[in-house]
Amino acid sequence: MRVEIWSDIACPWCYIGKARFEKGLAAFAHRDEVEVVFRSFELDPHSTPGRTAPVVEMLAEKYGRTLDEARGMEEHVAATARAEGLPYSTEGRLHGNTFDIHRLLHLAAARGRQDELLDLAFRANFADGSGVYDSATLLRLAVAAGLDEAEARDVLADPTAYADAVRADEREAAELGAHAVPFFVLDRRYGISGGQPAEVFTQALDQAWAGRAVTEAAPAADACEPDGACAVPQA
Repeated sequence: MRVEIWSDIACPWCYIGKARFEKGLAAFAHRDEVEVVFRSFELDPHSTPGRTAPVVEMLAEKYGRTLDEARGMEEHVAATARAEGLPYSTEGRLHGNTFDIHRLLHLAAARGRQDELLDLAFRANFADGSGVYDSATLLRLAVAAGLDEAEARDVLADPTAYADAVRADEREAAELGAHAVPFFVLDRRYGISGGQPAEVFTQALDQAWAGRAVTEAAPAADACEPDGACAVPQA
């Protein structure tokens, strides 16, 4: 069975949702027969490549909040991530264009190292504070994930490399009705939106495996929408 997950490195609910999905998958009886593929979805595709802004400032502008209120929003998301056992730093995080990391993730998928690169990129963006918005950092992450340094450097230097693959993923997301991420598709029959609890993923995997015809997707959960708007847990 194949599970496809549309996500973006800039999305905290994708970071949290991946951890919850993996817990749900671990409880699934046929977990060793599941292929997981990550697909591209840019939250802010029109942002200028190479230009970044502090996440707190972005949140304040996006939601019309003060900087202190925006910091509180970050703390709420951080608490949710930490409850899942994920490290999350609220200091100095940046927001920017993620097209290059998506291109690099397609290279990683072709070399069988996609999950490794994705985990490293999430950690860099949410835990280490290094971000994923410059070529030097991306190259370092690619090598750490097991990719060939020269090949990864060539991909980063050529803006057309894997660009069509990223755009194809994004078109497919639109065709599937995915307007927020993370978005999970199980065997092309069951769609799940947002960072659902682990048990929801286990139930969905059981249902998809049983081959039942599903006419309704699972109720939406916390997710991130285009232009960087993310659901924030309430105090």
